[in-house]
Amino acid sequence: MGSTISLTAADGHRLSAWRTGPEDAARGLVVVQEIFGVNHHIRNVADRFAAAGYLCIAPALFDRVRPGIELGYTAEDVAQGRDLRAQVPEAGTMADIDAAALALGGRKLGIVGYCWGGSIAWFGATRTRHFKAASGWYGGMIAGTRTETPHCPVQLHFGELDSGIPLSDVDLIRAAQPGVEIHVYPGAHHGFGCDERGSFSPKDAAVAQERTLSFFARHLT
Repeated sequence: MGSTISLTAADGHRLSAWRTGPEDAARGLVVVQEIFGVNHHIRNVADRFAAAGYLCIAPALFDRVRPGIELGYTAEDVAQGRDLRAQVPEAGTMADIDAAALALGGRKLGIVGYCWGGSIAWFGATRTRHFKAASGWYGGMIAGTRTETPHCPVQLHFGELDSGIPLSDVDLIRAAQPGVEIHVYPGAHHGFGCDERGSFSPKDAAVAQERTLSFFARHLT
């Protein structure tokens, strides 16, 4: 359905990205990876949004460390993904998000991300002005940056039993951001939206996806 393209960030860095969806779409989405790269799962996520009528770009943020990284979901992959994420400069990440947004042209833009990408979706709302809406799924860095000011509507999704994001963190975000739409999924763990992980929860993933699509439909008008 989609294809791999090349983007150039403002600092001259060239990176690959997955581009999918109708070229005549009025609305676009930047789809932000987990710590596993733009792998089979993230391409499928982007393709599902494309099927809903969005032109999507998923930038390969690990290209700043090493091009072509696609990991699975074993414990070894998790460790490697965390190590790679630590090597990616924050400014470089946001430059790559900017490049993806600019490549989507003059469309009404949203940003959606998962795990590491869930936090980056939050930063897309607070640290750029490209987006009219942002949806972050189980972003672990949001609580620590909860006082940043979003420039667009934000929707966040968390699993009740996420071992890395306790409900106390979610409560801190609620208190700091009363205008942010926050959903907690009872019994769900981190990564509940990924159908290639042991923590996948089909019911919760479906509800979160429906809420995400409805959110973008409301705000990307």
